[in-house]
Amino acid sequence: MSSIKWVSVRASIAETLSVHNRSPVVASQMPSLKISGWEREGGGERNGFTDLGFDQKVHGKKDGASLKEMIEELDCSDVPSVFICPISLEPMQDPVTLCTGQTYERSNILRWFSIGQYICPTTMQELWDVSLTPNRTLFHLIYKWFSHRFLQQKKQAENVQGRVKELLEKLGKAKGQSRINALSALRGICQTEESARRTVVDGGGVALLSSLLGPFTSHAVGAESISILVNLPLNSESKISLAEPARISLMVDLLHEGTIETKINSVKLLETLMDTEDLRSENVSSFRLLFGLLRLVKDKRYPKGMAAGLGLLKLICSCKQARNQVVSIGLVVHLVELLSCATTSCLETALAILDTLSTTPEGRAALKDCSSTIPNIVKVLMRVSEDCTQHALSILWTVCKLAPEECTSTAVEAGIAPKLLLVIQSSCNPVVKQRSAELLKLCSLNYTATIFISKCKLTRTIQ
Repeated sequence: MSSIKWVSVRASIAETLSVHNRSPVVASQMPSLKISGWEREGGGERNGFTDLGFDQKVHGKKDGASLKEMIEELDCSDVPSVFICPISLEPMQDPVTLCTGQTYERSNILRWFSIGQYICPTTMQELWDVSLTPNRTLFHLIYKWFSHRFLQQKKQAENVQGRVKELLEKLGKAKGQSRINALSALRGICQTEESARRTVVDGGGVALLSSLLGPFTSHAVGAESISILVNLPLNSESKISLAEPARISLMVDLLHEGTIETKINSVKLLETLMDTEDLRSENVSSFRLLFGLLRLVKDKRYPKGMAAGLGLLKLICSCKQARNQVVSIGLVVHLVELLSCATTSCLETALAILDTLSTTPEGRAALKDCSSTIPNIVKVLMRVSEDCTQHALSILWTVCKLAPEECTSTAVEAGIAPKLLLVIQSSCNPVVKQRSAELLKLCSLNYTATIFISKCKLTRTIQ
């Protein structure tokens, strides 16, 4: 059967099963269904895998883990296809074979039978015998494959944990280049191994790394420490410790003078710390931090740096007392210019920041005074996402209300009228449609009906 045909067949199977009761089905509920290799003892059921040397049940334990536990814990992306059930596309834990020679997970094929489907899901042949034969050889191979992988992973995790503990102990004693080398090695392990990150946290590594950050810390040690901390889960106590002024000051210094990777890590760590409202309000008043973020956002060579900087600026702007400071460093003009070349994610964040800043008198004035505000924001209407359109409409409404005659004329010449009509006729949120209608009405006040209708033609928008 071709792969295309099988995909269609499997989709049909999935659809059929989805509309029926998903409760567990046992063999006794199905007429004339024989299950080879099963014995009934005291009303219970036991399969025929006991002679394989595993536990007495199909999902028995070996080396402390059942097959089900191993499947759940291991990455199943490279599992051999022969171990995969054709119905669920998941590794089989209890494989059984039909009279057609096709093998399935027992629970899946029982559910298939329970809805009256007595055909082979793979070959679509009508079954002349509905017996289920446990595929002992395949079960043995599946169990052996997962056991081998599980033991490998367990051994690797133990080796990683030992190495991490060794490096943490070394960090408590080492100085100079030796400390930098230990931090670099720990960073490399933590970036790739989840078990290493857990070991650092459980072994008091967060407090140790925090103690390395201070007013006399070299930039090399600070950069390595921050690159580790940014990948670790931090509790409230750790955040409070890291938010001490001397440590925040070091992060801001690295934001100005570090490599692009160090700048991004510093921003991400600062964002993690400022995610707590109390810590945020204490640190948003730093002009040095704001200027560092502005420089990062303006550097178009590094989209990841731009995205990280915008994310932290958005968080900072959620504090009302910080908005005027953000406006005063000239961020509005730079964000407006960014709209013409930013990626989709950066565009959404930039518009959200501008929308927030437009709630202040200073922000509204800065938006109005920037000659590119209206043309650039009109361009993003109905082009990226509904959220972008909503932010854009909010900004345009705020600016046009501030100076109706001047700003609405500029907006109409920029092609706002046909785009507003498109929003009104789209499937957008009713609130967005209402705002579009109000803005369209405001823009029409300076024109006669005939002239304004001509402005609403869609030719320019389509082009």
